[in-house]
Amino acid sequence: MADQPVNCDKKLCLQTSLGNEQAFKQLFNTYHQQLGAYILRLTNSAALAEEIVLDVFLKIWLNRETLREVQNFKAYLFVVSKNHTLNALKKLVKARLAQKGPEEHYTQNVLAEIEHNPYYSLLDEAIDHLPPQQQKVYLLSRHKRLKYAEIAEKLDLSHETVKKYLQIATASITNYVNANLATALISLAFVIYF
Repeated sequence: MADQPVNCDKKLCLQTSLGNEQAFKQLFNTYHQQLGAYILRLTNSAALAEEIVLDVFLKIWLNRETLREVQNFKAYLFVVSKNHTLNALKKLVKARLAQKGPEEHYTQNVLAEIEHNPYYSLLDEAIDHLPPQQQKVYLLSRHKRLKYAEIAEKLDLSHETVKKYLQIATASITNYVNANLATALISLAFVIYF
């Protein structure tokens, strides 16, 4: 039963990719309210949510040829929307800071902090959550710039174990940052905006 909407969406995506406006309209009518509610929770602004929904669907229409490759339109739509929302919030924060800070130097410093601190703070948290051996391998590779063989010798591990630990650590860090970056940016936006 759950496959029916996905299959229907695939057909609509294919038709839309060929320029069928009715198929696109059907996709819009199916998802715009659900998407708007999701974006409203992220932005806490009905006007901004509405603008983002329209921008996302416009972007999808303009790049409709890529819909042929989409396997799950709903998942695709929500990923595109999340990214677009984060970009819109960053722009909003930058605009607010530019208005509030009369000193250009001060504004640039604050903008630099916004662009770097949430990510690096999350990166540090993600590294802290790694198991001890993975953490050592990751830090020796990324911070000390040691090669696999040097790390293997230093930690008395095999080359393959070092490689595997680094792959697992990198995946864990990426997942942690991706899962928490939106929340960090939104919190920062609210702190600066209000």
